[in-house]
Amino acid sequence: MAIPPLATLVLLVVLSQASCFASSQSFIGVNYGQVADNLPQPSATAKLLQSTSIEKVRLYGTDPAIIGALANTGIGIVIGAANGDIPALANDPNFAKNWVNANVVPFYPSSKIILITVGNEVMTSGDHNLMTQLLPAMQNMQNALNAVSLGGKIKVSSVHSMAVLKSSEPPSSGSFDPSDEMKGILGFNNATGSPFAINPYPYFAYRSDPRPETLAFCLFQPNAGRLDTKTQIKYTNMFDAQVDAVRSALNSFGYKNVEIVVAETGWPYKGDSNEVGPSIENAKAYNGNLIAHLRSLVGTPLMPGISVDTYLFALYDEDLKPGPTSERAFGLFKSDLSMNYDIGLSKSSQTPAAPKMPAAPSPNATVTPSPNATVTPSPKPDKANWCIPKSGVSDAQLQANLDYACGQGIDCRPIQPGGACFEPNTLAAHAAYAMNLYYQNSNRSPTNCDFSQSATFSSNNPSWSEKIIFSLLFSVILYT
Repeated sequence: MAIPPLATLVLLVVLSQASCFASSQSFIGVNYGQVADNLPQPSATAKLLQSTSIEKVRLYGTDPAIIGALANTGIGIVIGAANGDIPALANDPNFAKNWVNANVVPFYPSSKIILITVGNEVMTSGDHNLMTQLLPAMQNMQNALNAVSLGGKIKVSSVHSMAVLKSSEPPSSGSFDPSDEMKGILGFNNATGSPFAINPYPYFAYRSDPRPETLAFCLFQPNAGRLDTKTQIKYTNMFDAQVDAVRSALNSFGYKNVEIVVAETGWPYKGDSNEVGPSIENAKAYNGNLIAHLRSLVGTPLMPGISVDTYLFALYDEDLKPGPTSERAFGLFKSDLSMNYDIGLSKSSQTPAAPKMPAAPSPNATVTPSPNATVTPSPKPDKANWCIPKSGVSDAQLQANLDYACGQGIDCRPIQPGGACFEPNTLAAHAAYAMNLYYQNSNRSPTNCDFSQSATFSSNNPSWSEKIIFSLLFSVILYT
């Protein structure tokens, strides 16, 4: 179609910011556990992963069949040295060299190994001997990588449970036990540029405090929030609170540049009759809303504008795991490669059937939103070009709208710091951008400009700023 002169100008202005429209979801990963006897062939798993927006996989070991199957896929791979290997790694540098020569050198770079985790939750294992040997094991692993010129390409770290924090609530009080072992590990992370890997599980937080308001807080659903009185930050979900507690702990040690990686997080979709929390609805809500939150690039209050690398637990159910039923029901996919539930990871359709768009929380009541709540669409406009927030919409609803829209596959990078439409840096302006782009990208269906009845149509340019106007006009050009 012919583009009018004004539209041409708008197009040129927006295209001048082309670098802001990259579409990467490299922050989404998954754990590939193998405590099972019914797992698909590694080649089938590689194809499955390539059909999704998952770009990283964490292995707990070094299965050569899996590492080899992921060759030339571009998928980042985390491999692990078991807790049982730590004494040998710590005491024998040659053991570390042989480990690297056997598990890394034959595969790299065709298989994109990005991180080696030495041990899992060692610092909270209660095994003091193992705890004292963890740092020397990590150092020898790093030296072995250096010896084959891979030290700057593959990082070395360890994975920790949330219990490694001496304090975590409120998030600003996050702190580590100042043991020599912990100080050494953090110093290693800082010196080598390796991430601090943590396993936050809002599921376990809810299990220990099974109130409706706790469930909403854990599932990213509307809730009254929790105020950190020191920072005056109101947290609206447990994931952000847990990650920011780790951030505070790292900052308190002076390690503000150490990156955080979420090595595990998830929610079981079934459990025993006496287990609190496991269900399809809750698992779908947690994982689906977490993905939407990550895709929004909103970040956490202490780390705004970025999404930490997050590895969902888990790719498949592990049917040989001991313990309650929930331990065997974390999988996103079944062994026949079908989904246990859809959270929008498939490249063919990254918009999940649920969770539904949340409603604004009431300040005077506990909100327990129904996943099947009916939304009444706004009337279809006659000549509307834009979908914008209604006046007077609460910040909580604007944030929910922003998270939802950005989580549906649209590109929200222009409203991140440095982006073409970051200014004005207000929640209302960013929400207007995201809501309109989602509406335009959905064939301008009126049901996609509802946002729990907090949006309206406009035939006039929104008045946020020229940048917002340009971006909205650009959306119209693209989808007309």
